[in-house]
Amino acid sequence: MGYGEAQLAELGQTIRAADADAVVIGTPMDLARLVDLGHPARQATYELHEIGTPTLTTVLTPYLEKWCAR
Repeated sequence: MGYGEAQLAELGQTIRAADADAVVIGTPMDLARLVDLGHPARQATYELHEIGTPTLTTVLTPYLEKWCAR
């Protein structure tokens, strides 16, 4: 996800300081493998179900075309 060492250390410090029973990890990678969370952790999974407009494709296509043209 692009976290540097300092960012990971700060994130771990923030999470360990939280008064929490558990940590839910909603990132594509398992932060518990990189950071001492100090709490029990579970990885959440999710799916995108588009139900209207704009769709993710509609929103991202202009940016992708711009970025890929470079």
